[in-house]
Parts: sequence; C-alpha cells; structure tokens
Amino acid sequence: MKKTILQIAKYYYPVEGGIETVTKYMAEGLTAFNNYVVCFSQDGITRMDTVNGVKVYRIAPSIKISSQDIAFSYYYYLKKIIYEVQPDIILLHCPNPYLYPITSKLTPPDTKLVLLWHSDIIGKGLIYHLTSIFEKRILKKADLILATSPNYIHPSSPIYSYRDKVRVIPNGIIKSDFQWKLGDESVVEDIRRMYHHKKIIFFVGRHAAYKGINYLIEAEKYIKSDCIILIGGRGPETENLKKSTKSERIKFVGRIPNEYLRCYYYASDIFAFTSCTKQEAFGIALAEAMYCGSVPVTFTIEGSGVNWVSINGQTGEEVPLGDVKAYAAAIDKLLRKKDLYYKYASAGKDRIVDMFTSEKSNIETDKVLQGLYPEDTSKKMYKKRNVV
Repeated sequence: MKKTILQIAKYYYPVEGGIETVTKYMAEGLTAFNNYVVCFSQDGITRMDTVNGVKVYRIAPSIKISSQDIAFSYYYYLKKIIYEVQPDIILLHCPNPYLYPITSKLTPPDTKLVLLWHSDIIGKGLIYHLTSIFEKRILKKADLILATSPNYIHPSSPIYSYRDKVRVIPNGIIKSDFQWKLGDESVVEDIRRMYHHKKIIFFVGRHAAYKGINYLIEAEKYIKSDCIILIGGRGPETENLKKSTKSERIKFVGRIPNEYLRCYYYASDIFAFTSCTKQEAFGIALAEAMYCGSVPVTFTIEGSGVNWVSINGQTGEEVPLGDVKAYAAAIDKLLRKKDLYYKYASAGKDRIVDMFTSEKSNIETDKVLQGLYPEDTSKKMYKKRNVV
C-alpha cells in the first residue's frame, strides 16, 4: 500500500515561483506516494481544493511580518489535517521559520520529518535571531534534509552541522512548459520585431535586493554591443529600480504570463542572471533559460548552487560578484564570439536535460524517501493517532 506524504509549503499553484514549482511537480510526480499539500491561502479564506488530483489545504493568514505569513489558527488546522491524512512523511519546504516550532511539535513519533532546504535565511537580523532556536531544533529533529545542490552544503549554512543526514536532490524544470509549441515562432518574432531585431539581454524574476538587478542596470553603461535589456517580473524593488534607470536601452516589461515566458527565453540572446547572495540557492529561472538556449552570465556566489547549474566556461560566463564592468565585458564577449556563444547554448541545454528536469528530480526524491523505510515496503495499518 502506498505511503503518504504531506508537504507543508508557503504557497501552492496557481501562485508562481521557484519553490511553488518544485512543490507542485513533487506533489503530482511522486506517484508512488499519496500526496497532500498544506499552504497559506492568498484570498483570506481557509479551504480545501483539489489541483490535478492533489488535495490542497489552504490556511488563511492572520497577519504578515517581514514577508512571513502568520495564521493564529495554523496549529489547530495542521493538527486536524495530520489526524485526517495520517502521513508517513511530513516534508517541510524551508525557509519557513513560523512553521518550524509548529511542525516540530505536531509531527507524530512514527512519522518521518523531511526538510527540503531551498535556502538559508539571509540577513540574520532580529527576527532571525528570535527564530534561530527553532531552526536548530527542527534541523536536529529531522530524519532527512534535502539540499538542492552540493554547493549549499557549505560551512556558512545551518545545514552544514547536520551534513550526515543531508542528501542532494537538484531542482528541475517542467520540460513541457518550455518545449517549442505551435505558434511560438510568430510570438518570438513579434518580440524581436518590437525591439528592432537588436540583441536581447533578458532578466526575469522577483524584483528583490538579492536578485541583483541594480548590478544589471549599472552594467548597461559599459556594454558596447548594440542591444536592448528587458527586465521582466515585479516586486518590492520595482519602483526604485525604475527611478534609478536612465538608459533608453533598459525596458521594464512587467509580469510575463507563464504561457509566454518560454517565448521570451527563446527570443533572448543572453540571460542576465544577476543574483548576488546565497538566498538564490539554485536558480529555476536560470535552468529554464538554459533549456531554451539563452546563454547565461552569472556572478560567483560562494555556497550557492547557481554556479553548479551553469558552469563557467562550459555553459556560460561567470564573473566576480558585483563587478559590473566584468559583467558587461562578458555580455560583449558572448555577442561578439558566435562560435563560443553557440557552444555554450548547446552545452547548456544538454546540461539541463541531463541533470535538472522535474522527472529526474522526482526519480531521485522517490529513491531517497523510499530509503526512509528500507525494510517496510507496505503501509502499516493503524488507528487514528492522537496528535498532541
């Protein structure tokens, strides 16, 4: 009989984002398990719905503190859900410090606790110091910790002290979302025509400090090639970034609907992946762009998986962190040397297909989770547990 996984995440589809993408393809792709998801709702209503066969419990937040949703009723609802679902495995997507003490307290003794460590908490201000004790406790209690790259098992990360129970499970892209489809050719041509067939440097992502968009804006001054820079997405830094932009070569294109995102990747020549801290632990957008043949330019980020997804001198160019002149020079180099550009583009797609797809990620995750029960291939029959 199948075992049951209860994933605890911040949000779930149709919310867009790297962690949400991973949560969704795991819930839908780990078919050897029964899958359930708990997350925060975004419409202020606590409810349950079903998405592509996955039952999703959405809990309405009461307040938000430093971008962290908090629901005063979360303990009550999670206790009720655990009693109903009877999970064999609780998989918590981290970071989510508000849920560390709740999940730790409510995980039954015979349920395996797995942490999928998407990123450390960066900045480590007052709020982190107040919650770090709960982070340490849940790391200690966890039966298994999943890191998204070997680079992240680094002395600067809290998971390093627990590396004996850390396994690497790379994130992946959903290939079907980025494969060339009927009608894409005309959309790609429309994008190129809109910008007079100039070379396109493309960024897409949340407009937050760790994404380093300010470096791209600064680097524009030193790019000698005739090109246009498209900045997709939005976020808390959008208006400040627009105010700091003086060049006509930089265009803010706003949120790009999922059904058109691949066309922007295919239309672009260079993918400007300017993330600048370990908060960018992997880079789903980086992998998506590489799959579509857009060659990346990245910064060196110690302890981040970014420089494992794209390999300097093989699939793209990597420059010292914050060096905007070197960043501009790398872009010019790629636009000037066509043979090198096409070599990187081909190798980049091959690397994603070989290592970073949702199918491959799910296969590896399945093996690791099944390994939590090496001598037990069938689900135990037991009565409803009391969750304290």
